[in-house]
Amino acid sequence: MKNLIQEEKEVTHGSESTLNSVLPRRSFLQFAGAGAVGVALMAAGCSKDKDYVGPTDPIVPGENKVNLGSGDNGILNYALVLEQLEAAFYTKVVESFWSGISEKERDFITDIQLHEVAHRELLIKLLGDNKIGNLAFDFSKINFSDRNSVLSAAKDLEDIGVAAYNGIAPALKSKDALITAAKIVSVEARHAAYIRETLKPNDFAAGVVGSNGQDRALPPSAVLDFVKQYITTEISASNLPTA
Repeated sequence: MKNLIQEEKEVTHGSESTLNSVLPRRSFLQFAGAGAVGVALMAAGCSKDKDYVGPTDPIVPGENKVNLGSGDNGILNYALVLEQLEAAFYTKVVESFWSGISEKERDFITDIQLHEVAHRELLIKLLGDNKIGNLAFDFSKINFSDRNSVLSAAKDLEDIGVAAYNGIAPALKSKDALITAAKIVSVEARHAAYIRETLKPNDFAAGVVGSNGQDRALPPSAVLDFVKQYITTEISASNLPTA
């Protein structure tokens, strides 16, 4: 894990001068995601996620299940559940955008998809042999040809993702893992703000940021209960540490 963090520092160091310059909104979103999880991950072959096909085994009731594990590995696997879900969702979106999508929306959502794939690949690399396998998804509740349906689903996924990281991060023991989680959740929050603003102007933080100026935090039980509408793999989080 330490080596990966060092690699990330080396990758992002060279872009500091770029980050310190004035950037248009889309470029800022691109660099925010790339700097947070490492440009090298995208260069390693996940730029369009064409090679990721999800699980290849048939769904067998009672057999398609994963246990997230315990300790920091369990928490990172929990994060991997969310990043697999988001990567799979946005990949379906960019494979066939809704009719009439603007060029700006197309560009921003493509950037978000690349970020989510990079998040997923980073966690897979961090976990190594401790990673869970590919999950199976069911997005039949989402009408991918309808702008409002797609953006509403995206808003829910981004909001729940931020709340999930906020809820579990205090239980992390490893400093490197905590730093990585903080970098990922900050990018997810940028996604959430953009999606909310695109779906409904001036709604960038409504209902998720309290009067204390802090975003909400949710426990794994609440998060997994929400996302199971899209995940057909049974997930056991019984051994996760508590914050």
